[in-house]
Amino acid sequence: MPSQSNPEVSRSGSSSTGGFDTMLGRHVVKIGLVTEDELEQCRSLIDEASNDDTLADLLLEQNFLTQRQLDRIRRDFEASRSGKSIPGYQILKKLGSGAMATVFLAKQKSLQRLVAIKLLPKRFSEDPNYVSRFLSEGQAAAKLNHPNIVQAYDVNNHNGRHYFVMEYVEGNTVYDRIQEVKRLDEQEAIDILIQSSKALQHAHNQGFIHRDIKPKNLMLTEKGQVKVADLGLARGLDDAEAAKKEAGRAYGTPYYISPEQIRGRIDIGPSADIYGLGATAYHMVTGHVPFTGKNPNEVMQRHLRTPLTPPDQANPNLSAGFCQVLEMMMEKDATDRYQSAGDLLEDLELIAQGHPPHFARPKLDLADLAVQIPAPGDDAPLRQKSKPAGAGVSPLAIGSMVLNGLLLIVLLAVILTR
Repeated sequence: MPSQSNPEVSRSGSSSTGGFDTMLGRHVVKIGLVTEDELEQCRSLIDEASNDDTLADLLLEQNFLTQRQLDRIRRDFEASRSGKSIPGYQILKKLGSGAMATVFLAKQKSLQRLVAIKLLPKRFSEDPNYVSRFLSEGQAAAKLNHPNIVQAYDVNNHNGRHYFVMEYVEGNTVYDRIQEVKRLDEQEAIDILIQSSKALQHAHNQGFIHRDIKPKNLMLTEKGQVKVADLGLARGLDDAEAAKKEAGRAYGTPYYISPEQIRGRIDIGPSADIYGLGATAYHMVTGHVPFTGKNPNEVMQRHLRTPLTPPDQANPNLSAGFCQVLEMMMEKDATDRYQSAGDLLEDLELIAQGHPPHFARPKLDLADLAVQIPAPGDDAPLRQKSKPAGAGVSPLAIGSMVLNGLLLIVLLAVILTR
């Protein structure tokens, strides 16, 4: 039998077999791995057997489940059982899980409202570093009170298990929205960016940087309201001690991380969040992330060195003003980016109204200022590089033409004296 190769998973797990087997039976039928009839047959075999085989053992033996599937279901069951013991809350269902925590939908009994509870796994609850980061997330969220930020309600522990209670946001993420429509239109993207910028402006004014802005951390309610979530990497702007401890380490998500975060700079500021929001915006309107690679390190190296492909090359429907804003958000040098979410917000609101941005400017193309110098003996007049009809001439272009004229006079003088 498959279970013989890993007896701890089945036999030693039998202390919780009753509740686990009951849940397991319901779950495998619900997800379509077995039918009701097949489940009854398995249970009949267990009743007839003289050994201590459990339903999990039999499902493995009959190849209805793989060991990996069973392990995952067991972990979810254990996490759910731990969550059900949190006083004052009724756990309703699991919403999702990540490397650091499992999130449950629950009802707060005292106020009869739905909440989300993030539960730190037991193996992390015994690690001071993970506990410290988990508590910091809750404490940071508790200091922020804004309609575009997921609200924190409580952070605590019960029987050594740390948990964080927060506002339950019914809806999807911006990432889900991208998966659904492939590419968001400009107006929808601008609306999301304006709301996100307001959230960042509030967080920065309260002394916090998020450091992990990405599509999966921007929640969208059914009414289209943005809620910035997951402050797991948030750090105080004036927390010099934490900055020194993290020096030289890249904290963030490779597809959306700012160059200064990649370098592990200790002076990370609001412009790092603006870069992450810019990379998110790029993903929204082009349908793909700004930089890709074979591995996370290659992706991050491209954030550092590879020029950004203009977004309108992937989506020609984008306006010039929007592209200027997006490119300024993703400047590799933090000093060339928007220096505050307030400045970004001003430009976003201008382009939403059809006006040009105030801070972002089109990149200067020196080729547009070039003039054609005739070869010696060529009587053709000087010609400036052709421009579209109706295009104005900037003062810089006039200055360039004057300088080129002076150089031409010198050149002709040299030719005539030969």
